[in-house]
Amino acid sequence: MRISTIKLSSFRNFAKKELLFLDGVNVIVGPNASGKTNILEAIHLLSTGKSFRAGVEGEMVSHSAEIARIAGKVDSGKMSAIGLEVVLSRGKIEIDKEKIQKIPKKRLLVNNVARRLIDFAGNFKTVLFGPWDMDLVNGPPALRRNFLDSVLSQVDREYRRSTLSYEKGLRQRNKILWDLREVSGFGEVGRERLHFWDKLLIKNGNYLGERRQEFVDFCNREIKSQQLMSNGFSLQYDKSAISEGRLEEYEKQEVAAAQTLVGPHRDNFTFRVKEQGSKRAGERNLATYGSRGETRMGILWLKMQELNFIKEKTLVNPVLLLDDIFSELDHEHRDAVMGILKEHQTPLRQGYVGQAIITTADEHFVENLPQSSIINLK
Repeated sequence: MRISTIKLSSFRNFAKKELLFLDGVNVIVGPNASGKTNILEAIHLLSTGKSFRAGVEGEMVSHSAEIARIAGKVDSGKMSAIGLEVVLSRGKIEIDKEKIQKIPKKRLLVNNVARRLIDFAGNFKTVLFGPWDMDLVNGPPALRRNFLDSVLSQVDREYRRSTLSYEKGLRQRNKILWDLREVSGFGEVGRERLHFWDKLLIKNGNYLGERRQEFVDFCNREIKSQQLMSNGFSLQYDKSAISEGRLEEYEKQEVAAAQTLVGPHRDNFTFRVKEQGSKRAGERNLATYGSRGETRMGILWLKMQELNFIKEKTLVNPVLLLDDIFSELDHEHRDAVMGILKEHQTPLRQGYVGQAIITTADEHFVENLPQSSIINLK
């Protein structure tokens, strides 16, 4: 899989910008605040329909504009190139000085045809790695759940559908729990009001849990990379199972909290690492007992497994997006990333070498990369 072009209009700091990408490694070089990360954010939007950093869509629209557009051409080798486009707004445009018109905050298009998120995501597969990913080890559980959703949504349409259905059902169920708390009663009437949403959450929640478990099990296999063979990392999945029995068990606490207390929205996972050369057998929690260097290597290991998982499930090489990570890594970890990039160049059945797009403020960090194409932002 590869992206050949991307066009930006009123997106972040770019009034208008067009970039061409080649097979192999593409390096975007520029000083801080030149918009390097913004370009990767735009590419990621074409992949998932979501930003990895913006809280609301309007944040991505240039200050002086009302609408932003991101358009790209991608090729998976299975058919002709696909045109993907994301149109963003703050939810309204000014028709004249006295008239404001409401418009969608986000529109997603495939070959100029509007699509729902469920049908947009997955057309273009990417793996993103940036300095913020270090928070996956020590940050809140929501970050790790979002990571699982991002990976699985790219390879499984039913996962995308179940996620949307579960989130809608969760909002409705929590609203009913809030109402029940306000009237200070549960009883049979409360159970009847919750019954439909209980069934919906159980059905979709179990599917989400099964797919998350599948990904964790995949990660815990021996890694298919000579660069990270003897690392000893694994994931421990803390699954919040959802069933009729579990919901009944927590029914009083849920009314008191006005929140659904079990289900995949409360899942978590932890990074584990085997003791190397220690008298203490077993594994330790990387968040509690890991060094900074081990944390970096743990994230590299996870991203390599994400890359392998998408390859295995889709039989395409996802585009690898690396945002200014070389300045954050020491020599050992830079060498590991270089090795991953070289392995990524191995063609799959489509015959394309793996494409990577890397940002850096210092071109010297990437001077030894294979098949490099340099894009200079000035």
